[in-house]
Amino acid sequence: MKTSIIFTGISALSFILFSNAEACTRAVYLGPDNMVVTGRTMDWKEDLKSNIYLFPRGIKRAGADSGNTIHWTSKYGSVIIAGYDIGTSDGINEKGLVANILYLTESSYNRPGDTRPVMGISIWTQYVLDNFATVDEAVQELRKELFRIDAPDMPNGAQSKLHLAISDTTGNSAIFEYINGQLIIHEGRECQIMTNSPTYEKQITLNNYWQQIGGLTMLPGTNRAADRFVRASFYINTIPQTSDQREAVAGVFSVMRNVSVPLGISTPDQPNIASTRWRTVADQKNKVYFFESTMNPNIFWITLADLDFSSDAPVKKLNLANGETYAGNAASEFRESQPFKFLFE
Repeated sequence: MKTSIIFTGISALSFILFSNAEACTRAVYLGPDNMVVTGRTMDWKEDLKSNIYLFPRGIKRAGADSGNTIHWTSKYGSVIIAGYDIGTSDGINEKGLVANILYLTESSYNRPGDTRPVMGISIWTQYVLDNFATVDEAVQELRKELFRIDAPDMPNGAQSKLHLAISDTTGNSAIFEYINGQLIIHEGRECQIMTNSPTYEKQITLNNYWQQIGGLTMLPGTNRAADRFVRASFYINTIPQTSDQREAVAGVFSVMRNVSVPLGISTPDQPNIASTRWRTVADQKNKVYFFESTMNPNIFWITLADLDFSSDAPVKKLNLANGETYAGNAASEFRESQPFKFLFE
């Protein structure tokens, strides 16, 4: 694993002190014959009124509404999930790059006197999906740190403290965390799991302890982020290795359900310690994006080959916010729509 900054001297006690119960879990299945499948849960204290959008190539974007910001035109089309219709929280682009953004209490983006162009955190995930086909491409560009992150509070008042995980069709992964204003990047096929607090480096050390005990002997069972990390790490590497799409996708869904938080569980003043609202599973080999809502007892999927990502195609939307139900391949259910407005400061 390649890591931009190396931490030392972490004691077991520090894990106990910093391992809060923030929710959301992401895991990558690495099967035979390039069967790569990424799953995640979205856990939050309230309904995020999520919708799914189809973004074609050629969309002109900016990292902020005005002022000193970066600009780009999307190279790749993508299918994404918007939270509150203010930002991209999850998605896959037409090259099979998957991006998942999760909560991290320790996130801190500010540097004193920072005058770099602004990138709104609401569009950070979309920037990656728009511009990169592989993890390596994204890492090479983002490690240049050409912009600073702007992170306004969410509509419900929660702070935008987030970290980002990406994976590609080769099974390579990267995790991006801003700690004390410093971007820390972890890259490698072994970066399969991401949850929440503590930071990724500390999660790895804690997971190494549990690996010595052995998952068939005992696994931690709470909804704490550190416990979910250990369970996801064990199960994603223990379920059967298969190149069969149906079995691989089912296996990843089963892992995501194991690390989900029951509906109705929440902690006052901590919106990130909460019920699982939905789950996604992305089959990156076949480029199929699966979605499961906690409130609807069925799974539907979107086959990217059935979508039009050409630069003259319209933005389209698959409504979910009002409890709409879909079955099977929902690619034909998208309808033309105005794009949502990203939340900036």
